[in-house]
Amino acid sequence: MATDYDEVRSDVKESQDNSLEALQSANAPDARSVVRELDEADGMDDAIVPGGEFVAEELVVQVVPQAEDEFTCYSCFLVRHRSQIAREKNGHAYCVECEG
Repeated sequence: MATDYDEVRSDVKESQDNSLEALQSANAPDARSVVRELDEADGMDDAIVPGGEFVAEELVVQVVPQAEDEFTCYSCFLVRHRSQIAREKNGHAYCVECEG
């Protein structure tokens, strides 16, 4: 008697059918309740850090203006020294790393 090895075994077929039925009969949440839960969770994320503490600190950063001997690469947007200019095109400078 020839055996078809590509055919799904009967015990595997039954377990697939049973798991599909279980998924279909499960009480899945609707899309609105999921969105509502996510929105509630997002609202809580702003005030609480992982340790459960409220953070009311303000970050203060000193911004240093670009110096005369520096340029901003038009490709990677990093501020570099003028000695690293590889080419200039249409008024935009490109660094050696981006052109390399």
